[in-house]
Amino acid sequence: MLLSCLDWHPQPRLEPLHLDWLARAGVEVAVLRLDQIDPLISGNKWFKLVHHVRAAHEAGAQGIMSLGGAYSNHLHALAAAGKRFGFPTVGLLRGHPQETPTVLDLKAFDMDLHWLGYGGYRGRHAADFWLPWQAQYPHLHPVPEGGSGLPGAQGCMAWVTSAREQLAALGWADYHGWWLACGTGTSLAGLVLAEAGQRAVYGVLAVPQDHGVAQQVESIVGPAGLGNARYELFDGSRGGFARVDAELVAFIQATGAIELEPLYTGKALMLLKARVEAGQFACGTRLIFVHTGGLQGRRGFE
Repeated sequence: MLLSCLDWHPQPRLEPLHLDWLARAGVEVAVLRLDQIDPLISGNKWFKLVHHVRAAHEAGAQGIMSLGGAYSNHLHALAAAGKRFGFPTVGLLRGHPQETPTVLDLKAFDMDLHWLGYGGYRGRHAADFWLPWQAQYPHLHPVPEGGSGLPGAQGCMAWVTSAREQLAALGWADYHGWWLACGTGTSLAGLVLAEAGQRAVYGVLAVPQDHGVAQQVESIVGPAGLGNARYELFDGSRGGFARVDAELVAFIQATGAIELEPLYTGKALMLLKARVEAGQFACGTRLIFVHTGGLQGRRGFE
């Protein structure tokens, strides 16, 4: 059950990204294809889950319960993993019952669903939030929204080793930094910990700045005591989480070299284009763009 899935170690490929605006600037980008590690358990979500799953196993739990919205990539990956590896899952959802493509998948993967409304979901950070759910599901281990926190970040640290092992195949001797979308900041924190100041990590906020991403990153990175934690956050939310405008849609449609979705990867690559064209990165810069997945969520915008 939980133990069996800990033997699964997907290896994301590192691929060159060929786009006209990169070529004009002399900037090279390679994409870490987390979106292609598995048809269902894809993206950064499994990596953020794996250490939480290990903690659940060590605690003697039989399954996992967690939180998310009606298009949650996190719950989708968790439910798919539960279905494949044979452990029970419970999802606590924001808002009121609705049948999105994601929710239909969660049901098909046998995840038990509870809708909390909006007020109930806002209480998820309270110290006693999990008490009634642990009483109802004493055999399940609670995981925070998105698989966040230090365990989630630790799972993302493996990307640095994976990418470095593939540099030679690209003809790269080295690289200058990372670029990725941030919803909670957990993935970025993992990269910052793994790089330990050697290279910069640039995060594009998919949520407004008041959602506490900077504080979340600091809560993970700060206790590590890194002398030179090199990271920077940019606001790419375009006015709000899940805010999708015509310019963003047009950019995604015009970028045929890679599949993107509008909540995370589309916003991240669009802001990278703007920064490259503004001259932020010198000719010869080499960056690794993390494709964090989330393509299943596109169904809500089609």
